[in-house]
Amino acid sequence: MTNSRCGKALRLLLVFGLLLLAVNSWAQQRPPILKQIAETYGIDSWDKIEAIRYTWNGEVTGLFKASRTWTWEPKTNKVTFEGVDKDGKPEKVTYLRSELSSQPDAVKKVDSGFINDNYWALFPFHAYWDTSATVTEQSMQKLPIGTGSADLVSVKYPSEAGGYTPGDTWNLYVGKDNRIEVLEFHHGGDAKPSLVIATWAGYKKAGPLLLSTEHRGTADGKPLHISLTNVAVKTVGTNNWMDAK
Repeated sequence: MTNSRCGKALRLLLVFGLLLLAVNSWAQQRPPILKQIAETYGIDSWDKIEAIRYTWNGEVTGLFKASRTWTWEPKTNKVTFEGVDKDGKPEKVTYLRSELSSQPDAVKKVDSGFINDNYWALFPFHAYWDTSATVTEQSMQKLPIGTGSADLVSVKYPSEAGGYTPGDTWNLYVGKDNRIEVLEFHHGGDAKPSLVIATWAGYKKAGPLLLSTEHRGTADGKPLHISLTNVAVKTVGTNNWMDAK
């Protein structure tokens, strides 16, 4: 009996040691700048955010034009969408992302729009949260749009991953203030546009969060404009929305 207990204890110690090695290995592979960027945008205050709302406006000349309003309650992962359906009629959908698998296809399609728009709004946080992505850093690379140079932080998602971003690469050109100046997005699948290059500008504060509200550039060579309007956050313990300024 004693030998059996000792054997179990040794196995538990071995497993615990392997877990520690895995955690340490992950920590060593994630460049420190990733956390620095997230902190610049307010991730240390994320636990204080009860809800965030914004309208995502996107246009690629000759391809599409859309406007979608979102309210996201991250603590419950509750999402409310307001916009128009495929026939141009007003549409409002509220759902829990934890129950998405049981939702109809129409809601799943709404959720794909939520992920796209939320990544544009909060990508500095997603890059920090998405531990499946491989992150590398190169100092002082020429900007792909405009003039000048910045540190290049590449966030690449594995092609075999599930969800909406398999194989995608987000190249962040980061200034000395740890703010993103330019985003270069390479789509990992066959969906279009396959290459998006856009500025990150129009910085505003919504409560403790910093957000870029203006993106101009190109999508597969066509003029692109994405903006966030009506941005506001609600913090824990209050019913008041704080507008971005």
